[in-house]
Amino acid sequence: MFTESDLLPLSALQHLLFCERQCALIHIERAWEENLYTAEGRIMHERVHGHGYETRKGVRTEFSVNLRSFRLGLVGQADVVQFHQDLVFPVEYKRGRAKKNNCDRVQLCAQAMCLEEMLHTSIPGGALFYGKTRRRQDVRFEDELRRETVAAANRLHEMIRAGKTPPPVYSSRCKRCSFLEICKPETFGKSGSVKRYIYGILKS
Repeated sequence: MFTESDLLPLSALQHLLFCERQCALIHIERAWEENLYTAEGRIMHERVHGHGYETRKGVRTEFSVNLRSFRLGLVGQADVVQFHQDLVFPVEYKRGRAKKNNCDRVQLCAQAMCLEEMLHTSIPGGALFYGKTRRRQDVRFEDELRRETVAAANRLHEMIRAGKTPPPVYSSRCKRCSFLEICKPETFGKSGSVKRYIYGILKS
């Protein structure tokens, strides 16, 4: 179990699984760069978080719900949590499209695990809403996803404790990353490119 002083941002799990270097730049080096994609995401979350709560047909929907888990060592907010008569259902809003990896699903699962710990209940599933496609993707919190979430939380704590930023690894996802100019993965993330870069400077 973690203590209050150990708690890390829950949103860092999504950063970690998307790119460990990006996660370290944000949460170790305290760097932040905004581009069109991050600005659109921020505006979407601001719209969602400004509602407070509402009740329709016996379902209470709360926005910007504070979360905390001493088991995972995480603290953060859920965009939306729907409270049905016998069911708690978290919903996370994302700007773009559904991703191939589990980074969004792990973030949502972590939110559910925080709620389970706080409310002493069991939450079988939730949903991700993607702004680009305007579609909702239901997520079941199966054992495998829960194990991946616990492992990601532990990895996040290990990386923050170590205080070391991983080297860049260039891939197609780098093109849309707001840290492209800070990270310079195309220069330093390819095999042998550092030597070529230094050689080019010395030669000029």
